[in-house]
Amino acid sequence: MLADLTLVQLAVIALTAFGAQILGGLAGYGTGLLMPLVLVPILGAPAVVPVIGLSAIITNATRVAAFREALDLRKVVIVSIAALPFTALSAWGYTLLTGKGATILIGIMLIVLVPARRFFEHLKLTLSERGLAYSSVGYGLIMGGTSGSGVMLLSMLMATGLTGTQVIATDAAISFLLGFIKTGVFAGFGALDLKLVLVALLIGIMATPGTLTAKWMARHFSVRVHTLILEAGIIVGGSVLIWRALAS
Repeated sequence: MLADLTLVQLAVIALTAFGAQILGGLAGYGTGLLMPLVLVPILGAPAVVPVIGLSAIITNATRVAAFREALDLRKVVIVSIAALPFTALSAWGYTLLTGKGATILIGIMLIVLVPARRFFEHLKLTLSERGLAYSSVGYGLIMGGTSGSGVMLLSMLMATGLTGTQVIATDAAISFLLGFIKTGVFAGFGALDLKLVLVALLIGIMATPGTLTAKWMARHFSVRVHTLILEAGIIVGGSVLIWRALAS
């Protein structure tokens, strides 16, 4: 149960989830990149992706509800069908990793995905629906075994011509559907116990106020400064995770 977690640790998880959901609602990504920085020291690396995968079902559902008028259902179907089997395969592979291996993988992905997002933006790639389906295979492989892969999905959707809240809503719907696949695999292979489920629910509970706050802020503020701060924190945090794993 949660008896081995202190009130301070639970409060830190809840507050980080609230802040991450605000950033996710503003920038289209952030929850899966920020939460590992808090969850790895508290729960251990192997628990991070399963917990975030389960909590994403709730957090993305609230984001879809908040921005539902901008949802592109056709692109949701294309990406979800193409990515589904590869997401399941990647999630199964993650269950085979050791704690040290999982920590290093998470740290590397956190660092790599920040410049990757900027690189994809710089290229200004244009994707047809067929191209979106092909790229979704690679996305599924990354999504199933890591957290923070929303950066890749965000770039893919923007390359198809979606903008603003269209990207946020469509990204959330895809992540919501694939989250069920990840969670099912993790649960089936024993990577999700009751304590981790309760932590995931705590993160999910913070989704609604975080999303509503983000929706309000999106109408009043630019997200550029928030994005720069987020990227700096991600790179530093990812480096710390790798250093801890290698030093252990």
